[in-house]
Amino acid sequence: MRHFKNFMILVMTLTAVTLTSCSSDDDSGDDGGGSGGGGAAPGVLVASVDGTTVTSVEIATFATLSNGVLQIQGNTGGTSSKAIVLNLLDYNGAGTYPLGGGVNIINNASYVETDVDLNNPTNPDVRTWQAPYNDSQVGEIIITEVSDTNVKGTFSFSCKNGADDSVRNITDGSFNIDF
Repeated sequence: MRHFKNFMILVMTLTAVTLTSCSSDDDSGDDGGGSGGGGAAPGVLVASVDGTTVTSVEIATFATLSNGVLQIQGNTGGTSSKAIVLNLLDYNGAGTYPLGGGVNIINNASYVETDVDLNNPTNPDVRTWQAPYNDSQVGEIIITEVSDTNVKGTFSFSCKNGADDSVRNITDGSFNIDF
């Protein structure tokens, strides 16, 4: 009985030490995205849209690289979703890619809001803001790290809705996404 009591004290002590020493915090030394990825946690895209934080869900966030084109997309999901799509049509590794600034700039980005009425799900209300929307540079996408399996970076841009000429400002954007 004495051995059992000592054993249980040992188990409880180890459990207490383990539970109090573990944390869900990211100890990477930056604001959550590991080295160079901005503030995005692994598997997501995050940005501020006109001052409101938008964070994608991991299952609806992806990056694809094919024939020199890098596409990064993140979506919040749900019946009132928000999505950010980044397209680098002249992708050539880590670096800064401007959005707009002349006729030779072919990279683009968009912000999309979709509202689905569950009583009429086949007729969603979709609003799209596109960048660039004129000849000036309206933002940039910075690829800070890229490997065979992951891409990290930051972005910011202004985008315009062609239907009503409203402009959205996308700031403090970052991503950390596996291919």
